[in-house]
Amino acid sequence: MNYRDELFASYRTVQALPTKPDLAKADHWGGPYDTYLRGWLPANREARIADIACGNGYLLRYFLQRGYRNVQGVDISAEQLAVAKQICEHVQLQKGDDFLRDNSNTFDLVTALDLIEHLTKDELLQFLRAAFGALRPGGRLVLQTPNCASPLGIAVRYSDFTHEIGLTPNSLAWLMRLTGFQDYSAREQGPVSRGLKSSVRWFLWRVLRLSFIARESIETGSARGVYTRVFIASATKPGQVS
Repeated sequence: MNYRDELFASYRTVQALPTKPDLAKADHWGGPYDTYLRGWLPANREARIADIACGNGYLLRYFLQRGYRNVQGVDISAEQLAVAKQICEHVQLQKGDDFLRDNSNTFDLVTALDLIEHLTKDELLQFLRAAFGALRPGGRLVLQTPNCASPLGIAVRYSDFTHEIGLTPNSLAWLMRLTGFQDYSAREQGPVSRGLKSSVRWFLWRVLRLSFIARESIETGSARGVYTRVFIASATKPGQVS
């Protein structure tokens, strides 16, 4: 057993996480994704969606609550799936890229939050190619990962022993183009204004963000514009959405 297999076999135990989903926490977590995912979700609520490395199932709940009916999750951690199955019936224990290769030309949306940083460089390319093959023409891949272009991203990069690589919005764009994707874009995942506390955080983040822009502009003469410690990115498979 390699170190990743050993850790993922007891992922929730090692982190002392509960064995039942906290639905109020899940809904609070999901709220900002209305902003993060704006314009990226299928208009058709019958669209087929696969969440790779679905973990505790919070993103599956997010999709189900917004009316999507053909949602399924995959993870290599039996402990994680035991929690996710309490949220969504359609989850299975399988390696993500194997699952994608088994479902060629099937999905309208594939998501993978906090997965790709756990892969080696070769594994990441294999995963992106498998995701490309599993998407229908016009389908979309959405990824979330630590942002090594952020002054704060290094803390997330090394926060988990199983993180293998670090990416920036720019380096991920290269890999997306290499594996056939188009229409790549990356977004920040900062505070979203939804109440007094979050509005204060949103305002303070905008102020702090200006300092990052100034520092980068002084050093390089330009600013790339994605400064949160984690970023979310999207790209599509060429073709027409059916």
